[in-house]
Amino acid sequence: MTEKNIHSKEGCNASVAAVKDALYVLNGKWKLPLIIALTNGPMRFKDIQRALGDITPKVLTKDLKELELNEFVERKVFSTTPVTVTYELTPYSRSLDKVLEELKNWGLQHRNRIMSNSGKVRPEQI
Repeated sequence: MTEKNIHSKEGCNASVAAVKDALYVLNGKWKLPLIIALTNGPMRFKDIQRALGDITPKVLTKDLKELELNEFVERKVFSTTPVTVTYELTPYSRSLDKVLEELKNWGLQHRNRIMSNSGKVRPEQI
């Protein structure tokens, strides 16, 4: 989509619809961090919870199910004793690589900007 098309009424409406679709799938505080946590390979539920920190089991369960429904995460069950369940990213999740990289870069840039503009703001407040 060219810059001219984005600024037309139709282009703007199409952009809004596309962003709404993306946010519908990736909404919430934990989905993108969850995807990032799984980039190093399959993980068990408790390991994901530890990696993310403050996420509750209820929210983690919900977000894993939603990411599975949207084909970003695959749940694998192994018939061991006790049963082992792991979660891993699907090849489709790679479609988010550029988005995550840009979001990370912007986040670092924003944090530095806020911290340099106000000595009162601590990093954990951002």
